[in-house]
Amino acid sequence: MNAKFYLIILLSAILHEVSAEVLIRKDLAYLDSKNVRNLLDVYYPENTNAPKDVLVFIHGGSWNSGNKDMYSFLGKNMARKNVVSVIINYSLSPEFQYEKMASDCAMAIKWVRDSISKFGGRSDRIFVMGHSAGGHLAALINNDPRFFEGVGIPNPIHGIILNDSFGLDMFEYLNLAEQNKQTVSFLGTFTKDQEKWKTASPMYYLKSVYNPFLIFVGGRTYPAIKLQSQRLLDELLKENKMGELKTIKGKKHKAMIIQMFFRNNRMYDYILEFMGKS
Repeated sequence: MNAKFYLIILLSAILHEVSAEVLIRKDLAYLDSKNVRNLLDVYYPENTNAPKDVLVFIHGGSWNSGNKDMYSFLGKNMARKNVVSVIINYSLSPEFQYEKMASDCAMAIKWVRDSISKFGGRSDRIFVMGHSAGGHLAALINNDPRFFEGVGIPNPIHGIILNDSFGLDMFEYLNLAEQNKQTVSFLGTFTKDQEKWKTASPMYYLKSVYNPFLIFVGGRTYPAIKLQSQRLLDELLKENKMGELKTIKGKKHKAMIIQMFFRNNRMYDYILEFMGKS
């Protein structure tokens, strides 16, 4: 993702800050560490009496960039819609590879499970959403049992929401994609070991899935995202799992998250509908 995209997101977050109408707890540590990559923010309605659904958001950024502060608009919009929202940081490449990133995300969700009731959230109704690389991590920790086993808890995720998720099958992508600077950078996350490309791919763990998926795809997004998102849905349904796919016409990859700056964006309606029936 380029600098222009980050500037748009940051400006949106700053503008949104002015109209904040929700309670916010920032920079809470989900690991016993002072590392900024292991912090999260909680956005919640002032009325914490009635327990509410919880949405955890994992940001994108090609596994090597991005941070929670860029997505405050998402946390606030969901909190205004009576959903307790958590935006997390996680370790990035090239310093760390995908296993550490996924482990961080699992640990953050463990923290949510154990602590979210303080903010009015229901620990038994945690939904996890990710955009781009964040969608890959959301699906991976949900599908591959080793990550929640690694933090010592059963999978607490009630439902998965993928927003133009990239990397659902990294084995396929890295074998077929024309090599460029971006694909080379992916090797910092997934190494050159093709077996790791398989173990890093959510597509290879569908038999362990028990919760529903909502899959968003931009009508003008990258072909690999369209192909793999549709294949994920097809394979879920083949395994008698629950899933649905919605194509958002006219939207490119980055616009799939930028559009959610606007609180009346239709994506929120789809998400709340999915959460309500799950």
